[in-house]
Amino acid sequence: MLVRNCSGGVVFYEDSVLLLKNEKDEWCFPKGVIRSVEKPDDVALERVSYEAGVNARILSPAGRTNYEFYSITRQRPVCNKIVWYIMHAESPNVTPNPSQNFSDGKFFPIKDALEKVTYSQDKSLLMMSYQRYKELV
Repeated sequence: MLVRNCSGGVVFYEDSVLLLKNEKDEWCFPKGVIRSVEKPDDVALERVSYEAGVNARILSPAGRTNYEFYSITRQRPVCNKIVWYIMHAESPNVTPNPSQNFSDGKFFPIKDALEKVTYSQDKSLLMMSYQRYKELV
């Protein structure tokens, strides 16, 4: 199994959170693979900017999630281990990057985002991160 270390952002603007729609029509948070010379927080900020066109700053670590899937392109199972950061966006403007296979993206009110997020562990991550975000701002 290929194990990949990744990082990403749970990005808030006021009482809304950033979600991106990927090529599988899943709503998710921006994230990316950490290369050997990169720091997780830098990767998270870069992916938020590159995948969503959002400038944000990190407020706090948010936690970790893991998930496994079978990669058709790699012809083997993959495990993504993701470290997450709670972030605050400078504005609510989102520009999903089609070259990264994102067809849509925007800031959703928390209640709507909880209904849209595809995976249960992302719903838990969102709820915990939002509580912490409210304490921080």
